[in-house]
Amino acid sequence: MAKIALGLGKLTREQNIQLGKDIKTGMTGNANTPNPNPSLVAMGALTTTAETKLTALNAAEAAYKAALLACDDAFIAHNAGLTLQAAYVQDVTGGDPVKIESCNMPIRKPSTPLGPLGQVLDLLVKAGANEGELKASWKKLRGAASYEVQVSVDPFTPTTWRGVAPSSKVRTVITGLTSGAKMWVRVRAIGSGDPGPWSDPATMIVP
Repeated sequence: MAKIALGLGKLTREQNIQLGKDIKTGMTGNANTPNPNPSLVAMGALTTTAETKLTALNAAEAAYKAALLACDDAFIAHNAGLTLQAAYVQDVTGGDPVKIESCNMPIRKPSTPLGPLGQVLDLLVKAGANEGELKASWKKLRGAASYEVQVSVDPFTPTTWRGVAPSSKVRTVITGLTSGAKMWVRVRAIGSGDPGPWSDPATMIVP
């Protein structure tokens, strides 16, 4: 026995209305469906109502888009005017904060020096996905532009540390290590001034 598949959930609103019209046409005068439920008149009224509401919705959406565009244009013009006024006030007041504030214009707060870089914290070292790899991650440090990474064989000494590729992110993958070796990793932040102190070292057996 065949089953009807209306597929209403996959239809656009326009397709949905057209389906209603097509079905009404197909059932009108059809001897196979002598007493439609709902009646063709009632179903036709439902289709007409849906089509009317869709027309109104489309008109409202078009009006909203036009209003939104007009609003955006108005704010672009308004912001341009404010920017010109700010430049004028900046110029005629010579940057005097009292005179600027008398115009009810906000003043940019002076930047606060970051000071020396702090220590990188929460260094975590795990086995990498491939043989001879370690993965390292750490907590982001304010003021750091990049991070210097070093590794050392076990046991580490001040002279056994060697650098690997620096990272601009708070994680890195260290490759080319000897499988089965116990390795130590440490990280420090690099900024506009002196580097920060080294993190506490973390260790892992290379896979």
